[in-house]
Amino acid sequence: MSISETTLAGLVRPDSVHKAVYTDPGIFELEMQRIYGRAWVYVGHESQVPRVGDYVTARIGDQEVVLVRAADGQVRVVYNRCPHKGAKIVPDGAGNAGKFFRCSYHAWTFKLDGSHLAAPLKMGLEGTSFCAGDPQFSMAPLARVESYRGFVFASQCASGPDLRSFLGGAISSLDNFCDRSPEGEVEVAGGTFRVLQRSNWKVFYENLHDTMHARVTHQSSVEAARAECEALGEKPFELLIMDGNGEPYEFWEKLELRAYHFGHGYMEGIFDPAAATRDPVSKAHFEVLAAAHGEQRAREILGMNRHNTVIYGSGSPHTVFQQFRVIRPLAVDRTMVEIQLFRLKGAPDAVFDRALTYTNLINSPSSNVMPDDVEVYARCQQGNATRGGDWVSMHRYHGTDRELPDGMVSSNGTSELPMRNQFAAWKQWMLDTGATAPLAPQEARRAAA
Repeated sequence: MSISETTLAGLVRPDSVHKAVYTDPGIFELEMQRIYGRAWVYVGHESQVPRVGDYVTARIGDQEVVLVRAADGQVRVVYNRCPHKGAKIVPDGAGNAGKFFRCSYHAWTFKLDGSHLAAPLKMGLEGTSFCAGDPQFSMAPLARVESYRGFVFASQCASGPDLRSFLGGAISSLDNFCDRSPEGEVEVAGGTFRVLQRSNWKVFYENLHDTMHARVTHQSSVEAARAECEALGEKPFELLIMDGNGEPYEFWEKLELRAYHFGHGYMEGIFDPAAATRDPVSKAHFEVLAAAHGEQRAREILGMNRHNTVIYGSGSPHTVFQQFRVIRPLAVDRTMVEIQLFRLKGAPDAVFDRALTYTNLINSPSSNVMPDDVEVYARCQQGNATRGGDWVSMHRYHGTDRELPDGMVSSNGTSELPMRNQFAAWKQWMLDTGATAPLAPQEARRAAA
């Protein structure tokens, strides 16, 4: 489907967006080319492929890729395709390829970096244009691959900013994620949940920093948690984390919303020094961190009160409970969310057990909380398919956001700044097919106008 630049430009206003950005299959196809075809996207974590030959499959937009530990010990990312007949080399999931990849169709083999190794009965290829050293006969590598503290990102575009520049201010969340380990390292553990959402991929990103919805959308689980607490006469951790969505609006208004270039951001509460010692698990965690880094630094690490960081195009790392919700678009109205759980190396087992509890109670398909969100996302998709209106509002506190050298900050924790920032980035990617550098904050805002 051909969509003009003028049409694309008219889909984003400073305070609203046209519903077509969520419902038009042609726009989705362009997003796969212009956003996912150029941006840095999280593929997986190095701990998922600890040994040579270990691999895990993933998606970058509409492309299926393989993260693999190559013979030189480095991680590589290659497209999951045999250059002979186009067959998928490895099935979805994880495994160990041994010393090389082998296609199950005609037994063409490839080194772990994807380069051509051998083909059966090669004499049949003699005298043809086949050449083992020609890249077209190898598993194609992605244009760029970089790892930051174990988190592996890849870009399908050979040009553009490096990974650190792309992540900008959001990189501090990955730092805090790893710094919570006394060894400074984390590893994927405990399995991965997958939730299929019948909605456009951008809806989840918007909701991550939508502080107005929590006490409304999750009312039933909040009321159930509070009723159980009253019956028990106490508030155990399992109920405390469910009750948190019921905080009054005054609580949410005090949060700070940060918005960075390329659509990234996070929401953060006031620095909380008491987080280090408020319960037995936190105290045990603080003790091992203090032994490694000193008490002051340990308090700084655990006191960072950050929630739902957005790495636009990749997903949302949650530092406190050691998760990464990876957002994979499948179609204009289908999105797969993978919830990866991490272990902090060197931290007490109770810290991982607490994160596991949080994951099961809040983010698993069978939780009492996530289904609320999934239902509302689907309703947004269904509602935007009707003729009931064309524009989606993002008006809250528009015009009050404060500019910073590297982005913007909200004047109120219930501002819709994050949504506006995401669509400023979306518009930049979609309109400027050659753009590789971030716009200055004021330029990004003008671009959305």
